[in-house]
Amino acid sequence: MLLLLRLKFAIINYFRSMLTATGIYKKYDHLTVLKGVDISIKKGEIVSIVGSSGAGKSTLLHILGTLDKADKGQIILNGEQIESLSGRKLAAFRNKHIGFVFQFHHLLPEFSALENVCIPGWIAGDKKREVVIRAKELLKTLGLGNRLENKPQQLSGGEQQRVAVARALINRPAIVMADEPTGNLDSANARELHQLFIELRNTFELTFLIVTHNEELAKMSDRILMMKDGIMY
Repeated sequence: MLLLLRLKFAIINYFRSMLTATGIYKKYDHLTVLKGVDISIKKGEIVSIVGSSGAGKSTLLHILGTLDKADKGQIILNGEQIESLSGRKLAAFRNKHIGFVFQFHHLLPEFSALENVCIPGWIAGDKKREVVIRAKELLKTLGLGNRLENKPQQLSGGEQQRVAVARALINRPAIVMADEPTGNLDSANARELHQLFIELRNTFELTFLIVTHNEELAKMSDRILMMKDGIMY
């Protein structure tokens, strides 16, 4: 009966969702972290996942973002069944369709803001000049037009996170996945980032999946999903 319900869930949501995952399980050693999670996100939605530490939020995000593999379950992202992909095909799919924003910006210190944003586009094989033009436009849109040549250590925490957002957007992804994106920011920069996500969604019809402990950010989302002990509520 449970299998039939999950199959029905998948069929209904396949045609209207940007992302659909059904029956996601994940176990590390003797600890089961995810216990049959189902989730569906429509194009243009901002969805936040909340819950206490250890609930499985980040593990789920990493699996949905193809950074980790589920032990069991199905994931369909932008029409592609991603658990069937591996190796270079999986890496290429991730680079093209998914943008990531993390708590710690993970910018390469030896490169400028512009170069950091360009890297995913160059990896994708796009023409270098076109990627640079796109990156400049993104950084200008995010208020960093005068910081293109600055290296990460020359930027504030809020500016570094905006560079990370621009990098996440450079390949025009289907979805942006953010793991505690404001966790390393002060309250003012956190509020600015919250508003930026909404503006980007409204302007580009971007889809966001956000893991957060920040109640203010969660309340600005279209939907809030609660995780507890590896189960979605």
